Amino acid sequence: MTALLKPAHAGIDTGTAQAAAAGLRTFFRLAEAWQLGVAEQTTLLGVARTTLYQWKQGKVGPLDRHQLERLSHLFGIYSSLHILFPVAARADEWIRKPNTAPLFAGKSALERMLGGQVADLFVVRQYLDAQRGGKA
Repeated sequence: MTALLKPAHAGIDTGTAQAAAAGLRTFFRLAEAWQLGVAEQTTLLGVARTTLYQWKQGKVGPLDRHQLERLSHLFGIYSSLHILFPVAARADEWIRKPNTAPLFAGKSALERMLGGQVADLFVVRQYLDAQRGGKA
């Protein structure tokens, strides 16, 4: 397991501002590792630019279920990549590399993820889970 993602205690209430702040801190570390720009971050999180800047300033309330689902998929993608590619730099670079798998049609996973829908994140996560031998 990478230092970015550590297992959460089963009793954590994800509906609190404290849990939201922790999840967003993890997302911002992921965004740094993946070298995501502001527009990419807002699209992946499904939020407006002003919301993203408020979150970066620590103005965080509870996240809605859609935001939590997006974070869950992003963290799952990150985790799967670091299982598949033990060298962190390779894992983090993978999302930007062109991919010949039918799901990506020669484009990168990030391009697919930037479709803006939760389903775009889900299919990338599902693909990576299948590649590492998990359930698809």
